Amino acid sequence: MKKILMLIVIAGCTCLAGCEVEGYVADQPADVYYERPVSPGVDYVWIDGDWVWSGGTYRWHNGHWGHARPGRTWERGHWDHGARGYRWNRGHWR
Repeated sequence: MKKILMLIVIAGCTCLAGCEVEGYVADQPADVYYERPVSPGVDYVWIDGDWVWSGGTYRWHNGHWGHARPGRTWERGHWDHGARGYRWNRGHWR
């Protein structure tokens, strides 16, 4: 029983150390502008760029063309402002 409990504790600590939760920043980063490349085909949809939480800050990742998903649309990400600061809500398929 002690071994099982110890394995659960170790697994939990490993996940917590390796899993970074998205955070808040005091100021919303400036909008990033870049030229969108030409679509590779008619069955592609533009996936907007995204802010990714890494190392205690948000880092920008450029958008890309992705295959369209029948019956679904891409909802772009957006910033929310609250008492703790600004937090990025990532884009997703809806």
